[in-house]
Amino acid sequence: MTTAARKNTSEVGRLLRGWREQRRVSQLELALRADSSARHISFVETGRSRPSEELILRLAEHLDVPVRERNALLLAAGYAPRFTETSLDDPSLGALREGLERLLRGYEPYPAFVVDATYNVVAANNGIAMLMDSLPEHLLTAPLNAMRLTLHPEGLAPRIRNLREWRGHLLAQMERQIALSRSEALRELYEEVAAYPVPEDAGQEPEEPVPYFALPMVIEHEGHVLSFVASISTFNTPMDVTVAELAIETLLPADPATVKYLQAAAG
Repeated sequence: MTTAARKNTSEVGRLLRGWREQRRVSQLELALRADSSARHISFVETGRSRPSEELILRLAEHLDVPVRERNALLLAAGYAPRFTETSLDDPSLGALREGLERLLRGYEPYPAFVVDATYNVVAANNGIAMLMDSLPEHLLTAPLNAMRLTLHPEGLAPRIRNLREWRGHLLAQMERQIALSRSEALRELYEEVAAYPVPEDAGQEPEEPVPYFALPMVIEHEGHVLSFVASISTFNTPMDVTVAELAIETLLPADPATVKYLQAAAG
């Protein structure tokens, strides 16, 4: 084995071991899942054996490694990336963009939007535009970021009745994603928004608690109190890094008053 090949074998082994330990999976359990042997997994992790492309992809699949990082594993082993990373503006993704826009429009008057891996908003409908009206210009400068818009003290945060609860939910969501993806960009965003000040009176419980079926975001809009629960969807078996990192978030009205208000506002 050449020096370069040994270096590649050692690097991919180190990365695979890191993902396996992070997922808290033993070598034997991973071997059984991936139709291999614990001995071979050990040899790969210690750099004594160079894994094939197929084995790397099988291991990555069973370790739930993000698509972007699967390319990194292949590169570390000396192979070419398997997954493309296409700009969302590329003509080849025209059908995807059209489908997303149709989905967002079809969900109106309820709010819905699409974000990338660091919560930059790549598409949104009129329901989201309504919630963001009157926000300061510096928060509306591209690229819009959903976490900044929600948690910034000049953003939606002052309007959110249960800000402490909702903020805690969003930060916990980001922590889980950082653990899964190891994204430094996402970690930097987390550190930024987690440092935003929280008003002392934020998160006061409503006078008459409502038995919601999930934690809602309770927000004021033009003197009306609206309640939403969030649902997040991603693409199954994506073959492109860009598509793999997209998430569609819909805000479902959590009570009849919110439904009635949104329908009236939409005319």
